Amino acid sequence: MTAVRNLTIASLVLLLGVLPVQAQEGEPPAPLPLNELRTFTEVLERIRTSYVEEVDDATLLENAIRGMLEGLDPHSAYLEPEAFQGLQDTTTGQFGGLGLEVGQEDGFIKVISPIDDTPASRAGIEPGDLIVKIDDHPVKGMSLMDAVDRMRGPAGSKIKLTLVRGTGRPFDVQLERAVIKVRSVRVEDLEPGYAYLRITQFQNNTGDEVRRSLAALKEKGDLKGLVMDLRNNPGGVLQSAVEVADAFLTGGLIVYTKGRLANTELRFNATSGNPGGDIPLVVLINGGSASASEIVAGALQDRGRAVIMGTDSFGKGSVQTVLPLNNDRALKLTTALYYTPNGRSIQAQGIVPDIRVDRAQLTRSEDEGGGYREVDLLGHLNNGSGEAEPGLRTPVTGAEAERAADYQLNQALNLLKGLNITRAR
Repeated sequence: MTAVRNLTIASLVLLLGVLPVQAQEGEPPAPLPLNELRTFTEVLERIRTSYVEEVDDATLLENAIRGMLEGLDPHSAYLEPEAFQGLQDTTTGQFGGLGLEVGQEDGFIKVISPIDDTPASRAGIEPGDLIVKIDDHPVKGMSLMDAVDRMRGPAGSKIKLTLVRGTGRPFDVQLERAVIKVRSVRVEDLEPGYAYLRITQFQNNTGDEVRRSLAALKEKGDLKGLVMDLRNNPGGVLQSAVEVADAFLTGGLIVYTKGRLANTELRFNATSGNPGGDIPLVVLINGGSASASEIVAGALQDRGRAVIMGTDSFGKGSVQTVLPLNNDRALKLTTALYYTPNGRSIQAQGIVPDIRVDRAQLTRSEDEGGGYREVDLLGHLNNGSGEAEPGLRTPVTGAEAERAADYQLNQALNLLKGLNITRAR
């Protein structure tokens, strides 16, 4: 029976060799490479008969499919049922794990971005960190999907990651897995007339949330400027990125894609509905801003609608199409590349900010904190203007202090104020 099964697999593959591969439009049909197919069937047979442990045919063939996709690029993958479901969960905003967007580099797992308010971000994991061990298991040679599977687990369970940051020594981080509920859009007031719009990830409803947030900000009163924060935003749903850019543009191109197939060549244009109006806009990006974040930043930059500030973005400008297969499996395949309105490819280039501002931290020295001033001294002279005199300054605490320490955000706010001064003249 085994011999018959062996013959069936080998003969099936070899018979396929006489059939031409279906050609793309405008291309002549190409025959399958017979010598390579013979090598494949020979390797398959040798493993089945000589490997130290017996391996069933289905496992061998699935491993072959997985390897075939992993050899293409870091983002193409064969999704088994659990991974397919996990991918669907991330676009709806709730999933289990650590809150990390990861890729693969030199055989290690590289952090693209930690997601806000998740175990990963609270543990201080940063974009660019390399994960070299998961629970003391080396990741060198491990597939990206296997690494992701190891990092997933029941909420409340513990995991240890060994990381390398830059040229430093490896260090361990202990985390507790949680159900990740991603809040896509967050809005805060920076100062009267100036607002902060944080987009954590592009989910199915992000475009609608941004439009609602803009309407709410306008209802409060005169909106003089807005900071859109896309730092450490790993991307997400393309349509949501288009909708967010559309909220600040009136007509014209937002992004287009090009691939080998006709149906991968798409163009996305802005509509006339523009709730963002002509509000002065600064967009913050960094090395953790990827994919959909880069689409928004690139569109607003090319169209002259926003000033892009921060550091170079990640440079993921490829389109992945999820193709469902049988048995609840799917193929995640790179099918096209993104281009900004001016024809710039984002892939491996990223978005270069108009104004480069590296990450830094503002610290308040003791002599400029909540100390005494002239107005606080007993018997001080009045200034004669009749205006109420300020009392003792209270120290900034909590979220306000954290925001005040964000150097990039402070620079963005200062720029908005400057833009308003020049507009008023």
